[in-house]
Amino acid sequence: MTAGVGRGSFRWRGALRHRNFRLFWFGQLISLVGTWMQSIGLAWLVLLLTHDPLWLGFVAAAQFLPVLILGLFGGIIADVLPKRRTLVGTQTASMLLAFVLAALTFANVAQVWEILLLAALLGLVNAVDMPTRQSFVIEMVGVEDVTNAVGLNSAVFNAARIVGPALGGILIGLVGVTACFFLNGVSFIAVIVGLLLMRESDLRAAARLARPTSVRAVADDLAEGLRYVRATPVVLLAVCLVGFVSTFAMNFNVIAPALAQDVLGVGATGLGFLLSSMGLGSLVAALLVASLRRPRPWIMVVGALVLGVLEVALGGIRSYPFALVAMFGAGAGAIAMMVSANTAIQLAVPDRLRGRVMSVYTTVFSGSTPIGAPVIGWLASAFSTEVALIVGGATAIVAALVAGAWVLRGGLSLLPGSLAERLGPEAVAAAGPPPGAGT
Repeated sequence: MTAGVGRGSFRWRGALRHRNFRLFWFGQLISLVGTWMQSIGLAWLVLLLTHDPLWLGFVAAAQFLPVLILGLFGGIIADVLPKRRTLVGTQTASMLLAFVLAALTFANVAQVWEILLLAALLGLVNAVDMPTRQSFVIEMVGVEDVTNAVGLNSAVFNAARIVGPALGGILIGLVGVTACFFLNGVSFIAVIVGLLLMRESDLRAAARLARPTSVRAVADDLAEGLRYVRATPVVLLAVCLVGFVSTFAMNFNVIAPALAQDVLGVGATGLGFLLSSMGLGSLVAALLVASLRRPRPWIMVVGALVLGVLEVALGGIRSYPFALVAMFGAGAGAIAMMVSANTAIQLAVPDRLRGRVMSVYTTVFSGSTPIGAPVIGWLASAFSTEVALIVGGATAIVAALVAGAWVLRGGLSLLPGSLAERLGPEAVAAAGPPPGAGT
C-alpha cells in the first residue's frame, strides 16, 4: 500500500496515513496511560481500605459483569447510533467517573461501596464503548489498513501497560492515589478532542441499523448478530478460541502476584518486572502482526499454543530470569492471538452487523474475567500457584489443538475482502458459509 502524504515531506504509512486514525491513536496513547495509572491506584486504594485482596476480585467483577450481561445490547447501540458521537459520549462519561473518584479520595471520604458503584457504572459505559470503539476502527481506515490499525491499537495499549503502572506507582509514593484518578480524568480530554477534530467526510460510515422500537425488535437484532457469528466459521473460531483461552489462561492479574511472592520470592519489585516483561512481549507481537497485510487463522492458533506452553512452563520454573523470558513469550502469544482474532472478525463482518458481532467478541473476552479469575484464584488457594498455572496453560493448549484441527479440516482462510461486503447480508444468508470454509 502506497503511503499517504502528510505535512511537508513526511509520509505516514499504514493506518497512520489516515488523519482521523492518527487523531484517535495519539489520543489513545495519552488516555491509556491514564487508564493504567488509575488501575494501579484503584487496587492500592481498595487494599488500603479493606486490607483484604479478595475485595480486588469483587471490584473486578463489578466492573466487568455489566459487560458480560449487557455487552450484546451495546452492539445494537453501536450499529444504531453514529459511532464517533457515541464514543464522545462514552469517553466523557468515563472522564466524569474518574473525576468523581478523585474528588472522593481528595476529600478522604471514599468507601468500598462507592468504589463498587463507580466500577459498575464504568462497566455500563464500557458495555457500549467497547463494541463501538472496536467497530469504529474500520470506518477510520477502511478494509485495506484494518490489520495494521488493530495491531497499532494493541501496541499502544501494551506500551501504556508498561508506562502507566510505573508512573502510577511513583505518584502514589509522592502524592497519593488521588493524582492517579485526576490525571486519568484529564487524559480523556485527548481522546475527546481527537474525536471532535475528525473530518466526518473522511469516515467510511456504514448504513446504520434502524432503531428498534420493541423488545421483539431488539431480540431480532441480537439474534441476527449471533446467527452471523455461528454461520461464519472464521468469526466463530476467533470468538470461541479467544473466549476459552481468556477465561482460563489469561488471569495473570490474579496469579502473577502469587508467582512473584510465593514461588519466585522476588517481592513487589520483581512482580513489576514480570508484568513489564509480559507487556514488552505483547508490544513486540502487536507490532509484528500490525505489519501484516492480512491476518491468518494460524496466527491465532499458534499464539494460543505459545501462551499455553509457556504458562505450563511457568508452573515448573523456579528461576527468575527464566520466568521473565516465559512471561515475555506468553505476552507475545496472547496478543498475537487476540490481534489476529480481532482483525479476522473486522474483515469478515459486513458493515451493518459489525457493532453487534464485535459486541459478541468483546463480551466473550471481557466477560471472561468474573468467571475465570475466581476459578484460577481458587485453584491457587486450594492447591498451589503452580497447579493454577499448569491448569490454565493446559486449557490453552487444548483449545489451540482443537482450533488447529478445525482449521486443517475446514481449510479455513480469510477472503481478500468480506464476502458480505460484496454480496450483501441477504445473499450471504442464502449462500451459506464462504467457499472453502469449514462447517
